[in-house]
Amino acid sequence: MFSKTSIAHFNQLETPFYYYDLDLLQQTVAACIAAAQPHNYHVHYALKANFNPKVLQIIQAAGMGADCVSGNEVKEAIAQGFDKNKVVFAGVGKSDREINAALDAEIFCFNVESVQELEIINELAAVKGKVARVAIRINPNVDAHTHHFITTGLEENKFGINTWQLDDVITTLKSCANLDFTGIHFHVGSQITNLDVFKNLCGRVNELSNWFEQQNMPVKVLNVGGGLGVDYYQPDNNPIGDFNSFFKIYRDHLKVKPGQEVHFELGRALVAQSASLVSRVLYVKNGQKKNFLVLDAGMTELIRPMLYQAYHHIENLTRLHGTEAATVNYDVVGPICESTDSFRTDVALPESKRGDLIAIRTAGAYGEVMASSYNLRDRVQSVYSTQTELLDVQQ
Repeated sequence: MFSKTSIAHFNQLETPFYYYDLDLLQQTVAACIAAAQPHNYHVHYALKANFNPKVLQIIQAAGMGADCVSGNEVKEAIAQGFDKNKVVFAGVGKSDREINAALDAEIFCFNVESVQELEIINELAAVKGKVARVAIRINPNVDAHTHHFITTGLEENKFGINTWQLDDVITTLKSCANLDFTGIHFHVGSQITNLDVFKNLCGRVNELSNWFEQQNMPVKVLNVGGGLGVDYYQPDNNPIGDFNSFFKIYRDHLKVKPGQEVHFELGRALVAQSASLVSRVLYVKNGQKKNFLVLDAGMTELIRPMLYQAYHHIENLTRLHGTEAATVNYDVVGPICESTDSFRTDVALPESKRGDLIAIRTAGAYGEVMASSYNLRDRVQSVYSTQTELLDVQQ
């Protein structure tokens, strides 16, 4: 991913920064669309993964929809040119202000997560003389077999409506004149690498689609969410996810009735591999039991390892194209005044020096968007590249 030319350019830049490979992003988006089109699948991009403007421009230009989880994400999606008829608004805690703004924007659909939310959207739509399209997010109680912090489809999670509440949902929908029932929505978790999870989800979607039909509530849209994982361990070997196998699971196991549409909400799988966090070694601390590389990037720039115990591949770019050097095991840590500010422990790297450039890979999803100014840190900047190796810096 890193050429000698780009590394030489990095040496002239102030660190830390996010480095975006826009060509890889375009290739990934194109691969996803190519895999989805033969099945007439509709893909919405999950803005929460990364709402960097250049990232959004590429995804919007490809014709994808937008999956939003806040009023500001809805606003940004429309500002970036996403078709309002392809914008969906999910989230367990939508405020009245956010709902009203989305009603005014005339988005495609609200993914609704409680009976009370149905009632509130109906009330707010009635005031405006509008009819809001809604899909019911159902908790299918399917185990995603991923980290418990990013599992969303179990009954113990806060998301969605449990199946034992569906009778109340039907009663409410039939009593709300300002709601248009569009479909059913699911999302069982994130960073799912066992495709059998999606096969299990298909079984539950089939059951619930039939149940709604039996209640005389035709389902127009089956929104099965996202969750496809990426390879954090070998990013260069697997830079683009296996979208063909992912969509084939649904083609083979999802029972789609005539006239029904199948929608997906993919985020990480589209953007994760397209960016790395590039940092510089401030200090090398050698001890009797531990060696530390203290970087100028920390949890304020990339919090996933501290929040989820997430793995990221780490490289010393300065030593990448040189002769082989002896390796040393380092704890790679940041400068933040927190003991948890550690990217990884016991990382085998070429012997590293003050000033070396370090890349933390697969940081395009839930990286820059979760950055903060804790410790009054400067906000991280972004650098973009294309095939021509021209790099653009955006503060």
